[in-house]
Amino acid sequence: MRELTPTEAIDLVGRFEAGQELPEQMRADVRLLGSLLGRVLRESGSPGLYDDVEKLRTATIQAYTDETPEAFERAAAIADGFSIARADEVARAFTAYFHLVNLVEEHQRVRVLRERGDRPSRGGTPDTIATAFERLSSEIGEEGALARLQALRFHPVFTAHPTEARRRAISTSIRRLSELLAEHDDAGENDTETRRTERRMLEEIDTLWRTAPLRREKPSPVDEVRSVMAVFDETLYTAVPRVYRRIDDILQGENAGARAPIVKPFVRVGSWVGGDRDGNPFVTASVTRKAAAIASEHVLIGLERTTQRVGRGLTLDAETTPPSEALVALWHRLRAADEDAAAEIAERSPDEPHRRILLLLARKIAATRTRNADLAYRDPEHLLADLRTVQDSLVAAGAARQAYGSLQRLVWQVETYGFHLTELEVRQHSAVHAKVLAELRAGGERSEQTEEVLEVFRSIAYVQERFGPRAAGRYIVSFTQSADDLAAVHELASYAMGPGEQPPVLDVIPLFETFADLQAAPGILAEIVSHPAFVRRLDATGRRLEVMLGYSDSSKDVGPVAANLALYEAQALISTWAEAEGIELTLFHGRGGALGRGGGPANSAILAQPPHSVDGRFKLTEQGEVIFARYGDPDIAMRHIDQVAAAVLTASSPSIERRNRGAAEAFADVAATMDVASRDRFFALVKAPGFAPWFATVTPMEELGHLALGSRPARRGLSVESLEDLRAIPWVFSWTQARINLAGWFGLGTALDAVGDEQRLREAYEQWPLFRTMIDNVAMSLAKADERIARRYLALGDRDDLAGLVMDEMLLTRSWVERITGGGLLGNKPVLQRAVKMRSPYVDALSLLQLRALRALRDAPADAPKTDPEHQRLLLLSVSGVAAGLQNTG
Repeated sequence: MRELTPTEAIDLVGRFEAGQELPEQMRADVRLLGSLLGRVLRESGSPGLYDDVEKLRTATIQAYTDETPEAFERAAAIADGFSIARADEVARAFTAYFHLVNLVEEHQRVRVLRERGDRPSRGGTPDTIATAFERLSSEIGEEGALARLQALRFHPVFTAHPTEARRRAISTSIRRLSELLAEHDDAGENDTETRRTERRMLEEIDTLWRTAPLRREKPSPVDEVRSVMAVFDETLYTAVPRVYRRIDDILQGENAGARAPIVKPFVRVGSWVGGDRDGNPFVTASVTRKAAAIASEHVLIGLERTTQRVGRGLTLDAETTPPSEALVALWHRLRAADEDAAAEIAERSPDEPHRRILLLLARKIAATRTRNADLAYRDPEHLLADLRTVQDSLVAAGAARQAYGSLQRLVWQVETYGFHLTELEVRQHSAVHAKVLAELRAGGERSEQTEEVLEVFRSIAYVQERFGPRAAGRYIVSFTQSADDLAAVHELASYAMGPGEQPPVLDVIPLFETFADLQAAPGILAEIVSHPAFVRRLDATGRRLEVMLGYSDSSKDVGPVAANLALYEAQALISTWAEAEGIELTLFHGRGGALGRGGGPANSAILAQPPHSVDGRFKLTEQGEVIFARYGDPDIAMRHIDQVAAAVLTASSPSIERRNRGAAEAFADVAATMDVASRDRFFALVKAPGFAPWFATVTPMEELGHLALGSRPARRGLSVESLEDLRAIPWVFSWTQARINLAGWFGLGTALDAVGDEQRLREAYEQWPLFRTMIDNVAMSLAKADERIARRYLALGDRDDLAGLVMDEMLLTRSWVERITGGGLLGNKPVLQRAVKMRSPYVDALSLLQLRALRALRDAPADAPKTDPEHQRLLLLSVSGVAAGLQNTG
């Protein structure tokens, strides 16, 4: 196929971009940042780089739009024809482009959110708390709806699973560019300001280009703690109370801010970062203590600064706003404890009693951080009591707007974050507990592992003593397979403590991960609640119990279809059992970012849950790139929290529960057929002789271990001989990189074919939320896959039988999904469809470069050096770029 002339190439690219139907402002942003990147490439000092990037870009766009084998082969030939050094540069250029496009998409989303304000999405769906509250009120009355709103709980738990492919330096550079893009919007027609921001953008893009895209070393667990702290500092600390305020403003109308808020703080933030030691030898007891201390320092600094700022603004004179007797008494107590500071503050604020109190409270918060025992608060409840004394005094003096304005936001922050910021959770594998307990019961010398396990319990006790019981009270047992696995935790805690010492207060949480464990869960729970240690804890908490469900390993165990159905069934059975036992159940969803690990839109998943499995409480893991995608920008974080909380509120409405129960019963036969057929198909692949080494050959699975993503090892042993040796994240990540996305859809086509009744399946799509969510998620997964590139990866393995099985299932699944939804993939989600189409040819370019590197590594002679550093680097660069382009890793 002949090469396009420059004019033809420009026309092709222009037609492709015009066909994406982007909003005008977004199109202008893409054009602006793309042109600035082009200028950086031309000025990079690498002759011909820009032309080579454009040549490959044009070729992959032509291959994508023409869909002819000749066009695709020409694009592949261009990728293969670069020198290894040039291929490296081209991969970096496309990766930089994706970072800029991702930034533009996020900026456009923020722009739309700000323009839309609090209005619900088109169609009037209850995707804001305000609309959800209105809908719930119409069903159960306003009083009942208010009670449920005030009992609402959303509990995201941040994890350090290695799925964030970007370096923090890259993320920081992108954040600066985001701020400049906002300034560019504000500049409007001011030519001087426009030129200034464009010059600074050019400088920042040049910095982005010159910054090494790959980490040289894996981050330590403490590095991961500090990375997550950036999300709190820059977003969550201020965004969460803004969510509360916005909801209260809507619900109270003109009375908002003039009387006590209706909204109770419903967000609790958890963290596994520094606490999750399952399979990560680098997370020690010392790391757990450091993680808690770092988080506490961040929130106490925030609270101190906020209290100072609020205090400086309370310039209310004692004559217009007289202090209450309780406030005067509080002043005397504070002055006695901090005489010199009180005298200085009183001199600066002689007739401003409320201001004086807040400024002294800021000093007490600072003393809490620096551990000054004379001034420090014992716990956040004492700070809250003092803040409420100030509030009550203001209200009594007629200054309600000051009481429920900025001061209320501070109260919400203390109620949400305490002195600990995140509720640190510890996780360990049941097999480790069993081994250590056996050693302890036998007596004799204790091994290093046993001492470390016991030290973890001492660390939890230390964290609780220093930062409060909420700081670290949950202990998760991976691969819970019996009641003994849970009882073991309490026994280990008693071994850890010295004579006369009380063990830490623990809520032991079972994690059911495999298909068999999910089926056994109700029986295990029924057994454990009669255990004396659990009975005491249930009584102390008002019979509250958390149960965690693992999406990743269950999907890897039996395939995504059977795993989804098993998870639904387990939730239904556990919820029914809990209701009969009078237990307030919280199901903790171990969802990953990728679709093969339970990812996808959280709000639609919540609305598809079984009756009573939500009941106003939703807890889930937020992993890797998802943390920064959902919480990295304040507006997007607020929107996400609002959407999820609205879904949680709506899920417990009688109409939704009736709908989900009825659909599950009506389509039980469909579910049963799909379950068996999908598992058989999945097992035909993963249990085939030689599957594990074939999988390692046709994907960059082995090479992903060299990518310094996170502190946690990617596998459980030294090599992958079977699927059980591999963690769920690289299982998903590897298929994603190969543009196959198998972990998200394999087995569904066969399952749907086994049902066979197209009309019945369309009815299921319309009436059965679980099925609809499954189909929509698979559509998204398949839309990001690419048949032509997938075939090239599969050809690396010299197993036509397995390659044929994969491709047949992909085509069958695509055919059924399109028939059921009545259109092309993502035809009912035009914004997402546009985003995928816009990216696809550029991801193809990186995939072709990755294939080139992977072939070189696979085809190396047996006597060649084990690692080819140049091709290894190209492969890892392309991995980072594909992850940015698809916005998915593991």
